[in-house]
Amino acid sequence: MDLLQPALGLFSISLLIFLIVFLLLKKYAWTPILGVLKERETSIAESITSAERVKEEMAQMKAEHEHVLAEAKAERSKILKEAKDAKDHIIAEAKTQAQSEAKKIITEAYAAIETQKQAALTEVKNQVGNLVIDVAEKVLRKELSNKGAQESYIKELAGDIKLN
Repeated sequence: MDLLQPALGLFSISLLIFLIVFLLLKKYAWTPILGVLKERETSIAESITSAERVKEEMAQMKAEHEHVLAEAKAERSKILKEAKDAKDHIIAEAKTQAQSEAKKIITEAYAAIETQKQAALTEVKNQVGNLVIDVAEKVLRKELSNKGAQESYIKELAGDIKLN
């Protein structure tokens, strides 16, 4: 049973070596290790806080981006509507102007046709009058060459005149 019970000298030396190693480890190993662990813990906590802050900022930026995108879509729709309204207005105005120009041209054409018609009628009347005068002159020359026929024609005309 000696194996299970250590001797007092071995126990004392083992205890002394353990205490020396413990104090050395405490002074040179555990304190720096605990300091590094503490720094790492702080760094991880700061990283987590920073990541959460960045996540919140990203969410806020996404919301702002969506808001700006919605405003841009609304502005685009407004601009397209205004452009369509302007196009419709310009087309309607052009149609109205074209119709008024067409009416003006038609009116002027009718006036020109009427003027030309009147001029043609006047010209025809003048030519008919000239022809009547030429025919009358030729008839009168023939009739006036005969003195007896001339006198009878004058009497006939005088008889046709009715005095009031």
